[in-house]
Parts: sequence; structure tokens; C-alpha cells
Amino acid sequence: MTTPDADVHARIEAAFRDAGVTGYLHATDIDNGRQVAVRADEPVVLASVFKVPLLVAFHRQAADGLLDPTEPVTLRADDRTSGPTGVSVLLDEVRMSLRDLACLMITVSDNTAADVVLDRVGLDAVNTTTAALGLPTTMVDGGGRHLLDTIFVDAEATTFSEVWARLDEPGMIGRLRALDPLRTSHSTPREMTRLLGLIWRDEAAPPAECAAMRRLLALQVWPHRLSSGFPYDDVVVSGKTGTLLTIRNEVGVVEYPDGGRYAVAVFTRSLLPIAVLPQADAVIGTTARLAVESLRRSYRG
Repeated sequence: MTTPDADVHARIEAAFRDAGVTGYLHATDIDNGRQVAVRADEPVVLASVFKVPLLVAFHRQAADGLLDPTEPVTLRADDRTSGPTGVSVLLDEVRMSLRDLACLMITVSDNTAADVVLDRVGLDAVNTTTAALGLPTTMVDGGGRHLLDTIFVDAEATTFSEVWARLDEPGMIGRLRALDPLRTSHSTPREMTRLLGLIWRDEAAPPAECAAMRRLLALQVWPHRLSSGFPYDDVVVSGKTGTLLTIRNEVGVVEYPDGGRYAVAVFTRSLLPIAVLPQADAVIGTTARLAVESLRRSYRG
């Protein structure tokens, strides 16, 4: 098997360094197994990327007849998880199906939608699913509401503005369970690309359910991370972001018109407690492109 060009790791590391982040990356050709790995087996904070294994568990239960994806759910205005998108920001009562909630939790990372789906699927079922799919390091310890609660408790704060204001206090980041991969929902870049490969090869669930998952991941609206590295009309990028304080992630699949398809997982941790850091977002696309281009060159080699 031809290996990727020798200096790709150095270029990826340089890109992470220039962006002011510590980065973790795994990229693999879904069909032949070639790979690029940079700290790919170190545990990382999933943040909203936990919604991908949740999506898989949801569709497996639907395929097994354990839930009805068309089941209607009524969401009251006073019973929603905080978040900047989707149902989380609406003011009035909403009624929609479980599968439409699953759509929102992926396409716009709706926290309320994800928590409703998680309550219906069950936390244990999500972790049983990841274990069954050969992802021993991947563990989800709760949904969006649980995650926010741990942040506010650990930071002794009641709003995210307070958390940001205190984030650079000595010892604060170490106190936050949400930023410690050993004390929150976590995985590794390699396990996340394995999960994506299973979805794209129709191995994570029956083919119809895998196709439905691919459709949702392709509809994600955020263009500033993984997609920014592939600004081509004929290249399709599907993915799921994760954002939490100094954590910025995205996992996804890049598909070329010649049939090449590549699963990529990039996880980053900013060295600075800054809410808006465009270079940290952009380096996800930059390093993904470096890895994928290397895989494509080695294949053609």
C-alpha cells in the first residue's frame, strides 16, 4: 500500500500551530483504508459531535421497530435546552416528528431537538450502539442540558457570559468537566472516521437508514470549518460540527466526482479563551484538505 507523502504530518502540525490550537486529526479513504493520522488515538471532547452516534442509535432503533420516527412530539416553550439555533430559540409551542427533530439536531445542531431524541432513544442505547460498532473509546455521558449544567456548576456561573469572563482565571479550565475528555462525552478522531465509514458503506444500520443519515449530514449548514477546505462545486462535504468554549471540531465525509470518498475528523482546542477565533475554525478545513489531498496523491502515485 502506498503511504501518504512524508511531510503531510509536518504541514498539518504547522497549520495547527499557526492557528493557535492543539489539533487532533484522522483522515481515511473509506474504500481502501489509506490514512493520515495526527494524534488520532488521543481522547477528545465530542461537544455536539455526540449527535452523530445518537443519530446512528436512533436509526438503528427505527429499523428494529423500537421507535416510530414519525411519532409526533410537542415541545413547550418553557421546557427547552439552551442553544443558538433551531427549536431552542423559538418562543411558542412546537409540534413535530422525531425524525424532523433528528434532522434539526444534525443540520443546525439544535440542542433541544437532540435532547428530545436522546430521551426517546436512551443514553444506554447510544453507548451500547457505539460498543457494538467497534468504538470502545466513544462514550456519551449526556445531552445538551446535562453539558450546560456541568459548565455552570463547575464555573459557579449562571450564564455563558459569566463563564467566558472567568475562563482565564487560574485553574478554571481544569475545573470544567466539559473540557476534559475523561469527564465528558468523548471519542478519538480515528473512531469518528470509523463511524462515518460505517455509515457511508451501509454498515452502521440497514442501507435505507444509512442513506437517511447521509442525507442529513449533507444538509448541515455550517460552511466555515470542514467545507471551507473544499470550495469546489463538484465536491460534496457532509459533516457535523462541535463547539464548546475553547473546543472547535468537525467530523465529516468529502466526496469527489471521481468516486473518491474520505472520512475526516478534526478536533481542536484553542490556546486562548476567545469566543470568536476565525483561524481556529479555518484550520479545520485547511488540515482536512492537506490530509485528503495527500491521500489522493498516494493513491494515484
